[in-house]
Amino acid sequence: MTRYVIPFAELRMTDVDKVGGKNASLGEMISQLPSSVRVPGGFATTADAYREFLAHNGLADRINAVLDTLDVDDVDTLVKTGAEIRKWIVDTPFPPQLEADLKAAYEQITAEGEGSFAVRSSATAEDLPDASFAGQQETFLNIHGYEHILHAMKEVFASLYNDRAIAYRVHKNFAHADVALSAGVQRMVRSDIGASGVMFTIDTESGFKDVVFITSSFGLGETVVQGAVNPDEFYVHKPTLALGRPVVVRRNLGSKLIKMVFTDKKQAGKSVITVDVPELDRNRFSLTDEDVLELARYAVIIEQHYGRPMDIEWGKDGEDGKLYILQARPETVKSQDTGLIMEKYRLKQYGKAMTHGRAIGQKIGAGVVRVVKDSSEMNRVHAGDILVTDMTDPNWEPVMKRASAIVTNRGGRTCHAAIIARELGIPAIVGCGNATEVLEEGDSVTVSCAEGDTGYVYRGKLDFEVIRTDMGNLPEIPVKIMMNVGNPELAFEFAQIPNGGVGLARLEFVINNMIGIHPKAILELGQVPASLRDEINRRSRGYATPKQFFIEKLVEGVATIAAAFYPKPVIVRMSDFKSNEYRKLLGGDIYEPEEENPMLGFRGASRYIAHSFRDCFEMECAAMR
Repeated sequence: MTRYVIPFAELRMTDVDKVGGKNASLGEMISQLPSSVRVPGGFATTADAYREFLAHNGLADRINAVLDTLDVDDVDTLVKTGAEIRKWIVDTPFPPQLEADLKAAYEQITAEGEGSFAVRSSATAEDLPDASFAGQQETFLNIHGYEHILHAMKEVFASLYNDRAIAYRVHKNFAHADVALSAGVQRMVRSDIGASGVMFTIDTESGFKDVVFITSSFGLGETVVQGAVNPDEFYVHKPTLALGRPVVVRRNLGSKLIKMVFTDKKQAGKSVITVDVPELDRNRFSLTDEDVLELARYAVIIEQHYGRPMDIEWGKDGEDGKLYILQARPETVKSQDTGLIMEKYRLKQYGKAMTHGRAIGQKIGAGVVRVVKDSSEMNRVHAGDILVTDMTDPNWEPVMKRASAIVTNRGGRTCHAAIIARELGIPAIVGCGNATEVLEEGDSVTVSCAEGDTGYVYRGKLDFEVIRTDMGNLPEIPVKIMMNVGNPELAFEFAQIPNGGVGLARLEFVINNMIGIHPKAILELGQVPASLRDEINRRSRGYATPKQFFIEKLVEGVATIAAAFYPKPVIVRMSDFKSNEYRKLLGGDIYEPEEENPMLGFRGASRYIAHSFRDCFEMECAAMR
């Protein structure tokens, strides 16, 4: 008997051909993972249901007739034809048996209360192994009521014939009839009044496999996935998590300017709205450490079940306070890297930094700036240009392939622009905030992601080099060589080079890279000028006090290095700034002397025992304890 609708709990990964990868994975997690991993229930329509729907009233024949003569490179005709097909689909009633099955499935999942539902697409292409339909179809959130869910499902079906999806199949020489669509209906988590985000069981930039990387923001997760917000970031070390000594090794506070929330309107296209995040919430982390560690445990369980690094969407319910897994799919970029050839990009000269944001990858690109406001201007981008825009979505992918680098105002490391840049192997800097304002159309710039977590856009085309090392041809040596590591942001990358651990981790480099504030200015916050005090408070947002910020950032820096090289030894040296280096820190000019020869001046152990520096050294000791 042909099944048109299947509850998630009855699905397995072996059902990908019936319901697509997204819905099959939901079923796999619900039925196979421990009950401690919460996955909201629901149901999925099958590929047979989709084909039966198109066959009903001769809809498939009408669609094929107009597509057979369509020239997808004629944009105006493509837009007109796509709109016509989508209207046909939305206006066509469901076949009686399919509607009866949908009614039964809806009554089953609402037996304990109506609630709110997400209606998502999951493309199926059993005989097209090279097909990638991610992001091509629609998702509808906060849908209430049977009739509204039916309408949303038709909109999902219709989205298989949006302009980009039609053109994609033609350019890939896929027959339209070979691709079907499954609609997944899943009970929604109230993350609109909680938080949500994406996590990877691998470091997305270096491919380091011993961490879980979590991004989080307030409201529904669409803003994180789309790149509409700069989210909070957290790293959890898997080996110590497994040993029962869990720790968040590093965290970064995102700006989180907006969030997506439910509206009172329950039908597709009107059920969610974007609003500003209150300043108080922007200045705090969207997750507690306990939440972060629980998510990391879920991530490890999911990774172990699937046997490969995973890309996972999650939500925190603002009503019950619980964490839920919403989607899981294999990570497809860094986990495929064999790592035999190591490439190191290095600038040979520096220019003026025009803007900065989160670095995606470790490469460098140079070219001419093209500031693109929306997808209607994409044709202005030529091969080798630097694409500069507010944010991207799947419609931008054809033009992203032409760019030598991508720079966006908004987004984090798990947003659309970041994911596509990794797939294309080009550098990107996301979340700059002001890129479209400070980068001028036609200017030559260099985009550098080779300097750690922060990426910089420099004025002019700067010289750089690429150093390639064949790791497979490195000779065996009779001694252990330990590394010098100063910047924690590069530790995950450095740890993949053959080494015997870290022979010198300099605490002053951690202070310089992750804090940037003179310790005395923090300790005497009430006595410094108001402008300096405001800047210190701004930099220390998300932490209880500026003093706690200083200590915790030292902890995070050392923990990141230790996690990267675990279980090898890491030798940490307490700070050894020279007075001229201390002066360069925020507030340093107030406290530091101008010495004739700082190399032989007030530094190292002489500072540790000095009464004037004692309270500063105490903060270092507190961090290392």
